Amino acid sequence: MPVALQRISGAATVSRFAVPAMDCPAEERLIRMALEGMVQLRGLEFDLAGRELRVFHDGPVDDIDARLQGLGLGARWLDSTADSGEASPPAKASPAQESRVLKWLLGINAVMFLVELVTGWLAQSTGLLADSLDMFADAAVYGLALYAVGRHAGQQIHSARLSGWLQLLLALGALAEVGRRGVMGSAPEAPLMMGIALLALVANVACLALLARHRDGGVHMRASWIFSTNDVLANAGVILAGGLVAVTGSNYPDLAIGALIALLVLNGARRILALKA
Repeated sequence: MPVALQRISGAATVSRFAVPAMDCPAEERLIRMALEGMVQLRGLEFDLAGRELRVFHDGPVDDIDARLQGLGLGARWLDSTADSGEASPPAKASPAQESRVLKWLLGINAVMFLVELVTGWLAQSTGLLADSLDMFADAAVYGLALYAVGRHAGQQIHSARLSGWLQLLLALGALAEVGRRGVMGSAPEAPLMMGIALLALVANVACLALLARHRDGGVHMRASWIFSTNDVLANAGVILAGGLVAVTGSNYPDLAIGALIALLVLNGARRILALKA
């Protein structure tokens, strides 16, 4: 167990952890979720290539270590030192900077929602329809996040949870549509599926690039990062399903990816609703 190193002369403590199973952004997000709400937490720095985590915090490191151990990622405490001021967590963006980014994200997702909704219906693709609902949920998240910028933590977490409930409802609607088309039948058009999904992928990568500097911000910004990461995975799935539809002539790949995206959206909603300020 790590030593309970106390705060020294007002400076933060920097604790290093080796995390053998931390090799992609999914584990990074899982760690962020596990440490949410800890009053002593000041910031996090991730070295995915080196599989090392630095935690900036006040007070003992024992509670942080216990949460990391509970993730099953093989986290192992290395050492804790007083922050000399030469290494510190990234500064958070100002409310004005966050608002500017969120406006761009809102616009991108609102446009892509309309594009995917129309083409998904025309192409008879449950994958595109599910992805369009995901885009709509994202647009709602960014609109709610704009409301939350500059407000206190209680308002931020209320905004994030509202977006999570919205995502939950849309995911259930997407699953119902998958079931309906599974019974009634459909003939998805693979080229249109793949082309629009590729366009959506480009849009979501742009969203992640915009969000990269702000994912350590308030809970509303962290919720936005979760949504956009889910979208990239969903877009790649629709492209793959379109290719399988083209090769096999069956609608099952499209139905399968529609169901998977809906389940991914449900999981994102669960994670959003579990966030703590």
